[in-house]
Amino acid sequence: MIKSLEKVADTTIQFSAPVRTNSPELQQLLDYIALGASDRDRDRILPFDVVELIRRSRLGALRIPIAEGGGGSTARELFEVVIKLGDADPNVAHIVRNHFSVTERILRSERTERNRRWLKAVADGAIIGLASTELEVKRAGGGQVVNTKLTPDGNGYRLNGTKYYSTGSLYADLIFVRVLVPDGTTAFILIPTNREGIELIDDWDGFGQRLTGTGTTTFTNVRVEASEVFFETDTDKDNLPYNIIPQLFLTAINAGIIRSVLRDATTLVHKRPRTFYHAVSEQAADDPILQQTVGQIAANAFAAEAIVLAAADGLDLLPAAKAQGEEAEIAVALETSLSAAKAKLIVDDLALRSATLIFEVGGASTTKKSSNFDRHWRNARTLSSHNPNHFKARAIGDYEINGTPLPQRGFF
Repeated sequence: MIKSLEKVADTTIQFSAPVRTNSPELQQLLDYIALGASDRDRDRILPFDVVELIRRSRLGALRIPIAEGGGGSTARELFEVVIKLGDADPNVAHIVRNHFSVTERILRSERTERNRRWLKAVADGAIIGLASTELEVKRAGGGQVVNTKLTPDGNGYRLNGTKYYSTGSLYADLIFVRVLVPDGTTAFILIPTNREGIELIDDWDGFGQRLTGTGTTTFTNVRVEASEVFFETDTDKDNLPYNIIPQLFLTAINAGIIRSVLRDATTLVHKRPRTFYHAVSEQAADDPILQQTVGQIAANAFAAEAIVLAAADGLDLLPAAKAQGEEAEIAVALETSLSAAKAKLIVDDLALRSATLIFEVGGASTTKKSSNFDRHWRNARTLSSHNPNHFKARAIGDYEINGTPLPQRGFF
């Protein structure tokens, strides 16, 4: 849980090594992030300073083995941190979602020279963004590319095209881009965001998650080296059919939002100067109705966290399954993806209900713009809208009734 926000560490926090789960430095970082979260959300202040602190802390290396310069965390420990980060600031948590997703894919891949190079960059603090979505594609998430193309240029390539919803890329050092290659297949490239010809545009105008840099990215004649291209057939590219980290990450952020709602609701009760004439108690803190409401939010927070971490446990089973062969690995990945999908259905609902209950705790005065308590619902609703729940529920039902495997591309 985030500590009291009256007084927390400032940007003089010293990081002698990559932060690790439950380290004092991690708690200081989380406290600092939480301190300005509401003001940033209300006034749309982009958190470049916070991301720079994350870069210095090397939080993005949490999953990289200690021997390779990282924090050595398990997947479960990563998601414990994601929940805490979602509690501190769900915008900041969402900014690094694609970073952890891409890093995980590299970690699962063969340690070739280029993969070691990318992991070294992350261990040194680099943050990775993503540019995959194209509005010209009529069926989202299927991996199709029609607009962003590589064309041969000497011993490398040139990249031209436009991507949308490039979450986190505005703050990133590197960007992971799905592209169309000359033979008509798709590939990924990983290149620096400051390379000539790349433009990152902050044009996301959603009512929630307003600071995530989920904007347009344009590529104009951008130079791409051959070693920066990951073809589908490359042996050092992860080809696991289920991409579990991205979906579970959003669910973990919503679990964090419930924790934040609980903190705000508890503070509201203690600071509430008056109550209704027909209330059963003179003091809000002694009112059984308010106690019940806060108790429900607390139970929701507990359940959401437990559900997310139970799903994350499956990710820690993947390395052993991979050692047993492709069939075993895919079976564990399917089961884990199924758990993540079920978790989303439940946790999203708990987050939205909890974000509404806070107004039962504080009454009409809590709707003031200065309080910004509506940010909890706006952010939870926006996160829930990623990979809509009715499609998730249908896929789960089809699996349970007919044994139909979950879709093997985006969103699962």
